[in-house]
Amino acid sequence: MKIAVLQINTIVGDFDGNSRKILDGIAWATAQKAGLCVFPELAVCGYPPRDLLEKPDFVNRNMAAVEAIAQKTGDTAAVVGYASPNEKPFGRALYNSAGLLHRGRVALVQHKTLLPEYDVFDEARHFEPAADHKVFEIKGTRFGLSMCEDIWSLFEYGGRRLYRTDPIEEVVREGADIVLNISASPFTLGKQALRKKLVCDEASRVGRTVIYCNLVGGNDELVFDGRSFVVDSKGRVVHEAACFEEDRFIVDTGNLGHEIQPVEYGDEEDVRRALVLGLTDYMRKCGFERAVIGISGGIDSAVVAALACDAIGPDRVTGVMMPSPYSSKESVSDSEKLMKNLGMSSSLIPIDEIYESFRRSMGFGTTPEGISVAEENLQARIRGSVLMAISNREDSLVISTGNKSEISVGYCTLYGDMAGGLALISDIPKTMVYSLARHMNRGGR
Repeated sequence: MKIAVLQINTIVGDFDGNSRKILDGIAWATAQKAGLCVFPELAVCGYPPRDLLEKPDFVNRNMAAVEAIAQKTGDTAAVVGYASPNEKPFGRALYNSAGLLHRGRVALVQHKTLLPEYDVFDEARHFEPAADHKVFEIKGTRFGLSMCEDIWSLFEYGGRRLYRTDPIEEVVREGADIVLNISASPFTLGKQALRKKLVCDEASRVGRTVIYCNLVGGNDELVFDGRSFVVDSKGRVVHEAACFEEDRFIVDTGNLGHEIQPVEYGDEEDVRRALVLGLTDYMRKCGFERAVIGISGGIDSAVVAALACDAIGPDRVTGVMMPSPYSSKESVSDSEKLMKNLGMSSSLIPIDEIYESFRRSMGFGTTPEGISVAEENLQARIRGSVLMAISNREDSLVISTGNKSEISVGYCTLYGDMAGGLALISDIPKTMVYSLARHMNRGGR
């Protein structure tokens, strides 16, 4: 039997757009003569929906979209993720659900059992855990459904197992020949190796093939890397999808193939791709077409500019140089060379007069000797105001340039260096910023 695995990039609340992607995937799977196609967790409404789940209209539109997709299904069944109401008079109001859509109807619904509430997750806030575990049969093969955290039951967080229940064992006990896991697992460095270990260990432990379908794309501060994969009953990875981009593939359960060794890109390239995808999707999903960056001649703004050019193209990125009375000539010349190398547009706005006006108005005097921290910070705040004015005037996104090391120790000026709509490298330590710069330079920059 052929199964199509489709890792798609969804938008939270874009029910029409998400539905089109799902229907397009079903049509592709049908053309490939697949009996079943699988989509990521909460694909209909987008992940993470957060407190939009508190809005009845959001949930109702999500349910209407599921019904509309189901009506357009034929012989090729589809597993899609969505939020469904809890009809019982107790517990949370919703379930995180996977529906089997087949021949015009929702043929089966399986709810998520393990609801994470650590790190970036807060699913127990909205969802009720599953009370049972079901299997379904297509063309003589019995499938067990699970969602993301359900396959992490043996994972230790902080040195402790969080769960007593193992949903994978439950569906195998119910007779599943193959385990499906639809997921929305965000990217962190080393995450894919951990996922593979967990899934491979689980597959070999229960003696079942596991098909893992993960979300891809950026939603606010989260980036999902895709990398859906298939593990055979001996715990060997036999297929892996692309990283940081939409992808789809067919797996034949009668001939899974041999163990593969996927290409490893290394930490720097993983970080670069994650940041590029995160910025691309943040701008696209929020409706921004242009970006503006304060260019200082330093490593942070240089890396951010290079990433922005990779993400949306240099013709849509403007770098602004804002020298003060204390700026070196090299800071301007280095900035000009950077922007020329990247092919982005540039703007020079000296802040000398604005800065001196601020100093006089604040009673700091007119001589530069003995400049105080307050006076130094004036420069950063002026620059932040200039960038935000350009943003308002040109409807562009200001990308701030503070890295994690500087932000964590307070080495970024409030309302100055931290002004902007997206802090692109705010989760990247300074050491990684330098490594990333060296990595990108090896590409010929």
